[in-house]
Amino acid sequence: MSKSIHASSELMQFDGKPSWSAAFPQAMQHVLAMLIGNITPPMLIAGTCGLEVEEIIMLTQAAMIIGGITTLLQLYPLFGFGMKLPNVMGVAFAYMPILTIIGQQYGIAAIFGSQLIAGFASIFIGMFIGKIRRFFPPIVSGTVVMSIGLSLYKTSINYIGGGTAASNAGTFGSGKFWFLAILTLAVTLACNFFGKHLIKVSGMLIGIAVGYVAALIMGDIVNFSNFHSAAWFSLPIPFHFGLEFHPDAILMMILMYIVQAVQTIGDVSSTTMGGFGRECTDQELGGAIKGQGLCGMIGACIGGLPTDPYSQNVGLICTTKVVARRVFLLVGVIMLAAGIFPKFSGLMATIPQPVLGGATITVFAAITMSGIQLLNEQPMNYRNRMIIGISLAIGIGIDAAPEILQFVPSLLKNIFGSSLVVSFLIVFLLNILIPEDTTPEQ
Repeated sequence: MSKSIHASSELMQFDGKPSWSAAFPQAMQHVLAMLIGNITPPMLIAGTCGLEVEEIIMLTQAAMIIGGITTLLQLYPLFGFGMKLPNVMGVAFAYMPILTIIGQQYGIAAIFGSQLIAGFASIFIGMFIGKIRRFFPPIVSGTVVMSIGLSLYKTSINYIGGGTAASNAGTFGSGKFWFLAILTLAVTLACNFFGKHLIKVSGMLIGIAVGYVAALIMGDIVNFSNFHSAAWFSLPIPFHFGLEFHPDAILMMILMYIVQAVQTIGDVSSTTMGGFGRECTDQELGGAIKGQGLCGMIGACIGGLPTDPYSQNVGLICTTKVVARRVFLLVGVIMLAAGIFPKFSGLMATIPQPVLGGATITVFAAITMSGIQLLNEQPMNYRNRMIIGISLAIGIGIDAAPEILQFVPSLLKNIFGSSLVVSFLIVFLLNILIPEDTTPEQ
């Protein structure tokens, strides 16, 4: 009994020394919680950019590697880069709207070119976070997070239908695709609502597994040819995807890094409060954002998309109170190991699109509701309701009717064609320009 108490105590101390046998199950729980969330964005972006299966495997490999690198850097800071806190970092769904726009407009090379510059700019954001933090209250961050979730629904619906209507004219939205998506969604929700412990935090992974098995039984959906041809061991090829620099793409990516810095503030704050019972310091916040920026630059060179702290893993930390650095060291090492074995990425690339669509819609719904939760931290008086409503109405409205920008210069059209960018700029400016309203919530 005393050994069990001692092991538990060591797990709940940042500098604790739990045995590797006690740390490993905790680490695997975190890996399972973030795994699908980490590999899905590169697969979706690869589809948007029309990449071949071999390159999808390379993007998935890089996602695991950059996730591992970022997790370890946040755990063991270098020269002020990193926060010296436990957290699991991975490729962020929040960047998807901007990455999709850039990928459709210019291709994958432009994504990594803009990411390289924006990552550098993010370092400066981290350096001055203490001074600019007040410009991003919950009304701004909540509106932006909500806009991110809303703008991602179209991606999920397209994947539920099997891709896009244009690329799959004969099969888009077929019954078998709907069946796979609904089955995956139902299992994911069942695990989330009725499961406990590991089953609850691994709901999306279990849902995808069930949907995948159903697709295998159907017989004509899953293709293993590229999995068989994938190598057992491989390292990323630097600059394989190239780098292209377009001013509008760079500006959109910088804005997204600013937005993500706001979300990082929330995740890091939750980690310190839930895991350590204290507020985070400006030094920890700055280190976290600078670490993300540096790893974004590294990712641009090896094919890894931008990262952020994973909220589901933050939730695990708050629930279990496990914060031992040794646990998260194992998480980073496991992610790196998975990234250098293309067979793993090749297997992930065989997951059918409807299965991914059915699973990811739960993530996008959670992002939207997180935005609403942030907004509820401020009183919903007339001022705040109108700022939020106008920001979302114009942003989402332009996204629904992009033709309204047909007479706008192409540079501005590309920037303001994103509902996320428009909503962010409007809520940011209105919150500064309109005087504070101290009247109670209506």
